[in-house]
Amino acid sequence: MLRKLGLAVLFLIAAPVHAEYSFEVLNSTDEDIVSLEASEDGRNWGEFDIGYGIESGDSRTMVWSRSTDNSGCEWYFRATFSDDTTSRPQLFDFCEDDLVLEFE
Repeated sequence: MLRKLGLAVLFLIAAPVHAEYSFEVLNSTDEDIVSLEASEDGRNWGEFDIGYGIESGDSRTMVWSRSTDNSGCEWYFRATFSDDTTSRPQLFDFCEDDLVLEFE
C-alpha cells in the first residue's frame, strides 16, 4: 500500500537568507519514517541521513549537501516507513523558502 505524500507550503515571516538550503520534514502518519530519499530525475535515488528515523508526529529539519548547489530546484521525494510501505514519489521545489514536506 502506498502512502500519500502531501506537500504543505508554509510561507513564514521573512527570514535572513541562509547559505544552506534546508527544508522541514513533518511525519503526520501513524508509522515512523525509516528512510527518506530524493531524486532529480525520479529514477536514481539518494538517501538522506535521518539517523534513527523520524517518529510519527515528529518533524526534522533537513539540509541539502553543497554538492547539489548546481542542480535544479525540483526533486522527487519518497519515504519508507517502519511497516515497510513506501510513499509515492512527489515533486518538491526546494528553492522555495520555508517549505514543509509533509507525509500524511
